[in-house]
Amino acid sequence: MQNTFRIEGREKKLIGILTALFVLINAVAFTREIYILTILPIAIFVGYLLLYNTKFLLLFIVFATPLSFNFEDLASFGGIGFYFPTEPLLFALMLLYIVKLLGGYREKQEFLTHPLTLAILFNLAWLATTVFTSVDLIVSLKYLISRLWFVLVMYFMINSFFQDRNLIRQFYLALISSMTIAIIYTLSAHATHGFSEEAGHWVMFPFFKDHTSYGAIMALLFPMVLFHLSRAKALSLHQLIWIGVTAIYTIGLIMSYTRAAWVSLVGALGIYFLIKLRIDYKLVLITLLMLVGGFFAFQDDIIHQLEKNRQDSSDSFAEHVQSITNISSDASNLERLNRWNSAWKMFLDKPVFGHGPGTYMFEYAKYQKSSDKTIISTNQGDGGNAHSEYLGPMSESGVLGALTILIIIIVSVYTGIKLYYQMDHDPYLKGVVMCIVLGLTTYYLHGILNNFLDTDKASIPIWGSMSVLVAISIYHRKKSLKSAAE
Repeated sequence: MQNTFRIEGREKKLIGILTALFVLINAVAFTREIYILTILPIAIFVGYLLLYNTKFLLLFIVFATPLSFNFEDLASFGGIGFYFPTEPLLFALMLLYIVKLLGGYREKQEFLTHPLTLAILFNLAWLATTVFTSVDLIVSLKYLISRLWFVLVMYFMINSFFQDRNLIRQFYLALISSMTIAIIYTLSAHATHGFSEEAGHWVMFPFFKDHTSYGAIMALLFPMVLFHLSRAKALSLHQLIWIGVTAIYTIGLIMSYTRAAWVSLVGALGIYFLIKLRIDYKLVLITLLMLVGGFFAFQDDIIHQLEKNRQDSSDSFAEHVQSITNISSDASNLERLNRWNSAWKMFLDKPVFGHGPGTYMFEYAKYQKSSDKTIISTNQGDGGNAHSEYLGPMSESGVLGALTILIIIIVSVYTGIKLYYQMDHDPYLKGVVMCIVLGLTTYYLHGILNNFLDTDKASIPIWGSMSVLVAISIYHRKKSLKSAAE
């Protein structure tokens, strides 16, 4: 049997004729300023990958995520915006997955009945319900479709591919390597501005809209970077590469001036010690409840002390850290409080179904108090979201909107910690599970202050990481146990 595909003489002639015809048609189209046909070869290639090499296309999307471009409010597409090339490809894969389901394809029962899958389906079902009660049906429908192409592709479709443990490794290496490129680009651009705090807010453009999302994704991937560094053989080229990558991520995190990312990494470090020391979760829960209770009991005194802090954002690392608790003069912190207050008022106005998925940015302006507004406040519906992965869904989809997100968080962390203790026989996957838990933790903590789950930058690594957890639980845990027993 031949291992190569041989093109016969007649086929060569046909290819030549079709190529000449394509060039001729494009030449005519160019004279009429019609350029859409130039992407036809790319479309054909993508179509081929969709049908015959889906795994490669999935990995390409993952690699492209940190480097994707955001196109906003495109008139040619009905005013919608999307990240290119990731979201068009995700949309195509979503359609393929739906066609497969309609054609009789079914996921494994063990995957469909996994607690994390059920939690995600519950969230999607409620999200779909609140679309029909939305104050803006079109906006909410667009938001739902966007969420579907992230979840259906990066949680459901990709899960079967994670049966191959090599793909798990490739998934994270693709993210880490492309994010490294984005960090190097950002640091290079930042250096031309003297690494100033002001420039640090936007030099990551066009790959990231601002420093907060940029810092969040670096923090999410940082545990996995450290894990690969720890596994590298001493004094090897492999170790040298990972030392370099770790240094790039560390410098990138510091120079991002993203306070939420720094705090989230400290929180993840705390979770790491809780897991390693096997501290009883009941003790942790009691401690958290005591801290929350203490805050409410002494909230007036705490707020009074916070209001005394007048340290604004600064080029100085120490002063920038100190500015985290400044709620008296730091515009960024004050605007975040304004958004939270608006989200809370929106929730109180429509506590059951909310205003509809994706509507916060168009509705919150009328809920702002004049006393809460800052120099960066806006009434134009162009100022972003609620700056919270919890208050945002609460204002848009009611109490169940926030509750279903919290359920996903709790189930994913519980699944990861439980799985970590079951993987002693497989050190590599045990380490991967720990890194996933820590990476997700950084985002869950970051989500208190910001929300990026409507972007490819956060959605692809987060939903993908959850899928990896479930895949390890279903496919690899039993295989590893069997191998260890033999």
